[in-house]
Amino acid sequence: MKLHRNLVFAVIDALNLIFNEGEYADKVVQKVLKFDKRWGARDRGFIAETTYEIVRYKRLYTEIAEVKAPFSRPDLFRIWAVWAVLKGINLPDWKQLEPTPERRIKGKFDELSKIRKFRESMPDWIDEICEKALGEKLWTAESAALNVQAEVILRTNTLKTQKETLRKALLDEGIVVEPIKGYASALRLPERANVFVTESFKKGFFEVQDASSQLVAEFLDVKPGQRVVDTCAGAGGKSLHLAALMENKGQLISMDIYGSKLKELKRRARRNNAHNIETREIDSTKVFKKLYGTADRVLIDAPCTGIGVLRRNPDSKWKMQPEFLEKITKTQHEIIRSYSKIVKPGGKMVYATCSILPQENNDQVKSFLSSEEGKDFSLVKEKKIYASKSGFDGFYMALLEKKG
Repeated sequence: MKLHRNLVFAVIDALNLIFNEGEYADKVVQKVLKFDKRWGARDRGFIAETTYEIVRYKRLYTEIAEVKAPFSRPDLFRIWAVWAVLKGINLPDWKQLEPTPERRIKGKFDELSKIRKFRESMPDWIDEICEKALGEKLWTAESAALNVQAEVILRTNTLKTQKETLRKALLDEGIVVEPIKGYASALRLPERANVFVTESFKKGFFEVQDASSQLVAEFLDVKPGQRVVDTCAGAGGKSLHLAALMENKGQLISMDIYGSKLKELKRRARRNNAHNIETREIDSTKVFKKLYGTADRVLIDAPCTGIGVLRRNPDSKWKMQPEFLEKITKTQHEIIRSYSKIVKPGGKMVYATCSILPQENNDQVKSFLSSEEGKDFSLVKEKKIYASKSGFDGFYMALLEKKG
């Protein structure tokens, strides 16, 4: 492939912002792609995919390049050169690229690839915790699966259209999608494409949502006309799905501590034609205490480490610190005890995370069920999803029922 200097420089700029300035990879890529309006789809694809791949394998590439943070510009070019050599790309004769010892790079790669934490580029603490929690065999498979680029999955908005109608509409716009067996509303893109510029998206016919994430709202077993509370709604991916499953009938209260995320949810709800969503910012405990004992269904999509979605957010493994796990499990412990009180007698609740660690998942549910707050609840069913087995994001969900 022919390398264009301005595209490689854009990747270097992006890596500097992510590795040295601590900015989020998705925001950085969006920013960098606006540098030059003349870039076509292939150019933009090169910048985005190369940046993400280097972020994903940061530990392996920096080890081979023999550089340490904070990375100077020459260091970033060395990291990029390692990526290029391992991809079999002929390096151009640019002054930024010092003579690159290709044989040494390949030799070092072969040597480090024998060690999982280097091969899969995991921080020591994540590698150790996950091996201990999941066992060596499952974690080895899972750590490899979490480095595979996530596919683009759409969720059909059944308030406006049906899956087959959407498939045909996208085909008319030049985008091929396929149904996924066992996922009621999901469509998969065999080839990546910018779906956000389509008329189908502008008309609110679909949302982009991973297949595993689409199972959460369905797990809650909602019915039209019920009162449903989404306690950690964020920008509302699961709220929008719940509204569709409720056929816009009944009341759906979407709460979050971040008002800015709820604003985004309102905007998306308008496009989705989801009328039964009411947003409430949690600016004090009064907001949720008012709802105690009133909801037929409660969703707790709890904040978590996000280890199950590293395919999507590869930079989070470098930003996260070991103490965060302790902090987030305490938060989960408090959330499930507080928000479970919203469920009325005979009602149901789903506790879910996009983590694969038992201490954030079934351990939390067990602890809750043996607590004072959980004594009236029983576990109906739970689901553990691993990227290595499903091909989609890692998730956990538990359906709990409160005594009538």
